[in-house]
Amino acid sequence: MKPIIEFCVSNLASGSQEAFEKLERDPNLDVIEYGCLSYCTRCSESPFALVNGEVVNGATPDELVSNIYTHIDQTWLF
Repeated sequence: MKPIIEFCVSNLASGSQEAFEKLERDPNLDVIEYGCLSYCTRCSESPFALVNGEVVNGATPDELVSNIYTHIDQTWLF
């Protein structure tokens, strides 16, 4: 079972597209794009993604990628 990373299409358009593309190249992750994740306020503030259902954000796409990998390292059980 792989970690699931979920992105909102609106947030991709607002700056997290670069993070999405980097993570999508990692064969150890399932990266999914949705029309809306219902985090509209957070979505308009900064790049973010749901990592196994938990919100992870970053000030930049690179920071978001780093924070996602850190979150996985700290919480993933497999």
